[in-house]
Amino acid sequence: MKITGNFIVDHIPLEITLMERSVQSVKSNRETSVKRDHFISTALVDIQVNGFVGNDLSDPTVTGTDVCEMVRELWRVGTGLICPTIVTNSFENISNSLKAVVKAYESDQRVADSILGIHLEGPYISEVDGPRGAHPLKHVRDPDWEEFQQLQDIAQGKICLVTLAPEKIGAIHFIEKLVENGIVVAIGHTNATAEDISAAISAGASLSTHLGNGAHAEIRRHPNYIWDQLAADELRASLIVDGHHLPASVVKSMIRAKTPKRCILISDAVSLAGLDSGNYEFAGSAVELTEDRVVRLAGTEYLAGSAIELVKGIENTIKFTGLSLQKVIPMATLHPLIILNEKERIEKMRDLFVFKYASESQEITPVATIVNGELVYYDNNINVRNEAECGTN
Repeated sequence: MKITGNFIVDHIPLEITLMERSVQSVKSNRETSVKRDHFISTALVDIQVNGFVGNDLSDPTVTGTDVCEMVRELWRVGTGLICPTIVTNSFENISNSLKAVVKAYESDQRVADSILGIHLEGPYISEVDGPRGAHPLKHVRDPDWEEFQQLQDIAQGKICLVTLAPEKIGAIHFIEKLVENGIVVAIGHTNATAEDISAAISAGASLSTHLGNGAHAEIRRHPNYIWDQLAADELRASLIVDGHHLPASVVKSMIRAKTPKRCILISDAVSLAGLDSGNYEFAGSAVELTEDRVVRLAGTEYLAGSAIELVKGIENTIKFTGLSLQKVIPMATLHPLIILNEKERIEKMRDLFVFKYASESQEITPVATIVNGELVYYDNNINVRNEAECGTN
């Protein structure tokens, strides 16, 4: 079987040769005939995904089977590599979530290949309404290195990214310890001063988690913790571009200020993502998933998470900013791999995303997802160069 497409970086045709779902070669071939709307890029990378199609990573009953199902469903929408994200909770519930991810990692090699590491979002965040977001107040706490080491042991060393608030007691030393241990530190869900943010950067923080969200509804015009992070060249910024968490004008302005090279697209998807619109119970509260993919607390305008897949964030970013597909795709592929120091995965070209792109509508249609040289999803209904049929996953 051969799959072809224009390489997103230089538009030179690529030819992927597979045998029994395994990649045998990936070659540039200028002589290959490729449709103009077919592209190949590095696999999509979502470093903040909390759940998908009913599977909630922070649910007290989550299992390894649930994690595996979530990963497989993400393959179908083009996301090949992820950081399963576990949010603020009790030590016991966080531990159970970590165990579920480890179980998934151990039970299915293809799933393991998709998991770059675990993102721990909290519990060391602001207790203030607004910055805390939807994280439960009763479980918010100050950084505790002994507790974190216990969690990392339970995770078998797989926690690779921690989001915290640098103004918390002991946070700066905690950041230093994380960085010493090779863990990426992100500032998020914070009510920090400019001095707190500067100290966090000096200690090694390198990312802002969903900049512009996890914040007060109304804040001081300037200075404030959004401007301070936006201005810091040392910080990359992850952005939720679902059209609801950030207005289009804010997305455009933030990406202009940060520059595309310092931006990372995330879905921040919760378990309702991928489900039909309707009324649900989520995290103990009644919520509504609207037709336009907004999750709100029932009867209010308050957001209760994102319900998009990463590919929709790419489409929206193109629409909101006017940037080209070639400029936006790296925000969801190369940039997250770079911040996680996964340069080897970039160089080996064994994690790939094949898709159709309609330039007029800016719509992306996933064709194939390849993870560590294995075809984990393929849409037989898409017309690509195909020497043999391959079953879908």
